[in-house]
Amino acid sequence: MSELEVDIWSDVMCPWCAVGYAQFAKAVEMVADEVQVTIRWMPFELDPEAPAEGSKALEHFAEKYGYSLEEAAAALDTVEAKAQEAGFPIAYAGEGEPPEAMRWNTFAAHKLLRWALAWKGPEAQTTLKLALFKAHFRERRNISDPEVLAEIAGNVPELWAEGASEALADETLSMAVRFDAERGRKSGITAVPSFVVANKYVLQGAQEPETFAKALRDIAGMEAAG
Repeated sequence: MSELEVDIWSDVMCPWCAVGYAQFAKAVEMVADEVQVTIRWMPFELDPEAPAEGSKALEHFAEKYGYSLEEAAAALDTVEAKAQEAGFPIAYAGEGEPPEAMRWNTFAAHKLLRWALAWKGPEAQTTLKLALFKAHFRERRNISDPEVLAEIAGNVPELWAEGASEALADETLSMAVRFDAERGRKSGITAVPSFVVANKYVLQGAQEPETFAKALRDIAGMEAAG
């Protein structure tokens, strides 16, 4: 069986990153008898200058693309529908009136993901990433808040809240995240999600599972052929 390492460059508050991963995960299942895929998550901040108090997602989206608020809401509804279709719903799942959808500074979340990878490996990191997606989209929690992040990590098997709190205060981890982010920029990662396979083949966007699966088979064949 072939083995492939895949670095997924993404941001926790990127809805298409959630959709893209759901599609990619289906592809990994489709090729499971042929290719063993190891996934690592890499940091990409959509808004590194996001203020601590956050900003309203709908207004930001409308301003960025020149939409009215109604047009922006319709566009976001389309993304939610695609996520539902992909089997990874991102619509608010709580009770009552949905809280305002917000954009947060995600640097601390990336630190937590880097810590999870270093201490417990790719599987624990992926579990944490999915928990962060859920917290941001389905629960609309403040994923820039260290206490919220520590609580999320504490509910992930193999991770623990106290270790997460220590990691979030660790400047060495901050340097590691900045280094990885810069490495991504220098290698040409300008949009997310980007899936870098075997450190050289780049698959971009939320492609269909069949498209991802074909690419994984083709790349595995090229790597085997040398």
